[in-house]
Amino acid sequence: MSNIPNELKYTKSHEWIRVEDDGSLTIGVTDHAQEALGDVVFLELPEAGRSVNAGEACAVIESVKAASDIYAPVAGEIIAANQDVADAPESVNADAYANWLFKLQPANAADIDALMDAAGYAAEIAQA
Repeated sequence: MSNIPNELKYTKSHEWIRVEDDGSLTIGVTDHAQEALGDVVFLELPEAGRSVNAGEACAVIESVKAASDIYAPVAGEIIAANQDVADAPESVNADAYANWLFKLQPANAADIDALMDAAGYAAEIAQA
């Protein structure tokens, strides 16, 4: 059973989102996603300053099995990428929730309300 922290928001494409005190979003891939991918061997992260639309592919995660796009959960601007995780992609397998991939300043904070909560995400992956 995948670990699904209650305090986070989620997308159908298996990103987790933590809303920070300053309104920015910290984004990573869920435990379910890293389990499905297997051993993560490479991450391509977005550059700070890039504007993204909701649902836009903005990063790539590669495992020994496959490469998958990572999508922006809401529209906004990339404000940071986690170079430590890019340098050690296997850290995503060790703890998917401790190892964020990028940070985003949302264009509209209300868009966050449309993301799934933990119960919604659990139901989503149960149907898969």
